[in-house]
Amino acid sequence: MARESREAEPLQDRVIHIARVAKVVKGGRRFSFSALVVVGDGKERVGFGLGKAGEVPDAIRKASDQAKKNMVTIPHVEGTIPFDVIGEYGACKVIMHPAQKGKGIIAGGAVRVITELAGIRDIVCKVHGTKNSGSVVRATIDGLLQLSTIEEYAARKGTNPESTQQKRNEAAGTKKKAK
Repeated sequence: MARESREAEPLQDRVIHIARVAKVVKGGRRFSFSALVVVGDGKERVGFGLGKAGEVPDAIRKASDQAKKNMVTIPHVEGTIPFDVIGEYGACKVIMHPAQKGKGIIAGGAVRVITELAGIRDIVCKVHGTKNSGSVVRATIDGLLQLSTIEEYAARKGTNPESTQQKRNEAAGTKKKAK
């Protein structure tokens, strides 16, 4: 029954990139299509998949199926991420910062799609290095997988969540006073 309720949730899928790829054979070139798709529930789960087929709709369907199998849960606090994080994949680096409520998603391309589908409403992102959509998607997912809630962090460290949490402004205030 739990499986049925999980699949009953409406999943949104968005195509990030479609490429025509060629394989050189004895008689010439064989063309096929590659599709990169991101799937999410708009609350906290998101995944990506890559599919290849002779026709575009088949490639999108295969990528969507793979994305549904690779879904992960992304923790967020009040619509934004809990802390600054950097996701890396190959030559791509995605820097993500939490944002105030109402700021919106300040990100481009694939990062914007992933954060929307993960249910994050306020975030500031910057992509450094390669802008290849496959690398950007993997780097973004890598960064989002590094996130944890304050309770998870405190449990891992074996401390109290209230004593673990430190406000950003308090840390910045102590640095200014030290000067």
